[in-house]
Amino acid sequence: GSSPASLPEQNMADDLKGSHGLHFIKQSSLSRPTIRNMVRFSSAPGPPVNKYPTAARFALPRTPWRLSEARIQPLLQQRRSLRKYALKPLQLADLSFILWSCQGITAKTGDHALRTTPSAGALYPVETYLSVQNVEGLEAGIYHFDPDSFELALIAEKNQASKIASACLDQNFMSRAACSFIWSGITRTAMSKYGERGMRYLFLDAAHICQSALMAAEAVKCGGCPVAAFYDDEINALLGIDGVEEIALYLASIGVK
Repeated sequence: GSSPASLPEQNMADDLKGSHGLHFIKQSSLSRPTIRNMVRFSSAPGPPVNKYPTAARFALPRTPWRLSEARIQPLLQQRRSLRKYALKPLQLADLSFILWSCQGITAKTGDHALRTTPSAGALYPVETYLSVQNVEGLEAGIYHFDPDSFELALIAEKNQASKIASACLDQNFMSRAACSFIWSGITRTAMSKYGERGMRYLFLDAAHICQSALMAAEAVKCGGCPVAAFYDDEINALLGIDGVEEIALYLASIGVK
């Protein structure tokens, strides 16, 4: 993974609740009782693209590109957020490929098991959970993905699709997907090396992972939609995590086109 320089050693309090980074998470969390009365920071939008009218400009070739893997271009070209899914089950082999693509171990060096996506300091503080609704060979429920053994652990039985959709601000397409990926961050893992800045790296890691999952889904004739709007406490509760040591970061629905 990528390795930004560690911050100077500091005595980080063992009580993570005192963290400025976790204070930001708390202040920016959504909840049903408060969402309608939240005071929203207001700002005019910036320009869609920065322009430098006085700078020298150089046209880039659009084609031909020298690609050793010719299939990458159509995958990138065709990727769009997909919210309508066929009712066909997702094949277990396809789900396995998507999981490997976003969190699979590809090499080992020293104490580090390197993965398909980059992570600051090769810490890999992001965990992957699945809400399975319609996957061949898997009963409905919530699973945790273990990259070390390349296995899924069933941690909550029964179909949780309606609860996931409800917790995602009633975005009902989540309940019609074959499964939903849910990514959480282990705050202590990132912050033990990078202090408060480690909180930034959690979100960067989750974004790397999500994009890999979406590209892999496209490769197996599926699609997905990333979701960042959710009631934090409700997603945390569905995963059985506390919102301090481990926090929900990001979701993505995945389904067959």
